[in-house]
Amino acid sequence: MTAKLQLVGVKKKLRGRQVLDGVDIDVNKGRSLVIIGGSGQGKSVTLKCALGLMKPDAGQVLVDGADVTRMPQEIRARVMRKFGMLFQGGALFDSLTVWENIAFRLIYADKMARPEARERAIETMRKVRLAPEFADVRPIELSGGMQKRAGLARAIIAKPDIIFFDEPTTGLDPITADAINDLIREMVDDLGCAAVSITHDMPSARKIADEIAMLQDGKIVWRGPTASLETSGNAMVDQFVAGRADGPIQAVV
Repeated sequence: MTAKLQLVGVKKKLRGRQVLDGVDIDVNKGRSLVIIGGSGQGKSVTLKCALGLMKPDAGQVLVDGADVTRMPQEIRARVMRKFGMLFQGGALFDSLTVWENIAFRLIYADKMARPEARERAIETMRKVRLAPEFADVRPIELSGGMQKRAGLARAIIAKPDIIFFDEPTTGLDPITADAINDLIREMVDDLGCAAVSITHDMPSARKIADEIAMLQDGKIVWRGPTASLETSGNAMVDQFVAGRADGPIQAVV
């Protein structure tokens, strides 16, 4: 089976520092991969390279087996339309209503008529259990958890083949975070898409992942099923999961 998304030997240097040093990951349709790792280990850069927001210095980013890093811009743009993204801070536009945020792609990229786009947005709000009564308010009027739901609705409204989650539970209380994790798992299963998430929140990783990969010093140092996380046999994984300062990973203070 051809992986829906694959990074092969991806390298990226920023400000003279080798942030990614040969990252290899792949994820198939209907599967959820979570990348864990400490701050500054390259998780966000990996996501940006996969999304096409950064161009790798070396390596390949394959979508359905085609290397998007070597495609002409117009073809690459069409491939990128297969992606959905839930940003860490929600990244909702304050000047737009909730439904306009959710339907942003439909209105401005797909040129869908506003009445139809609004109908689709409200339908998607229901899927993420965000009440339609909030469709016409501004994002600032929503709680943090509701903003995450709106961001999730925007990410799935076009039924993407591949969806990315950037620290999806950051800033949320434990109960709200657990509800968002449930929603993410439910949406991935319903869409049958490939999902890639980055997080340092271990309860979130355990709940939404089929597999977990650990990124350390710009490389994937371990990957395995979520159920094997506690018995990985990898000292770095064990230290990170336990949250211990003592171990092969040196804390940056």
